[in-house]
Amino acid sequence: MTDFERKVYQIIVNMHLYGKNPTMDDLKRKTGKSEEDIRAAVKNLLMKGVLKWNKKERKWII
Repeated sequence: MTDFERKVYQIIVNMHLYGKNPTMDDLKRKTGKSEEDIRAAVKNLLMKGVLKWNKKERKWII
């Protein structure tokens, strides 16, 4: 996991603990990166099996 992937993962986990799903705007504001970079990091985390998305509930599974 790269440093940026770890940062995105930690943001998602921390917001998940408070019952919130981070929006793309939240992630862009907190990371200072572009949408393309964030999408690439999330895609890598999904492919590695670190994160999963529940389509029914529209929530991250950690």
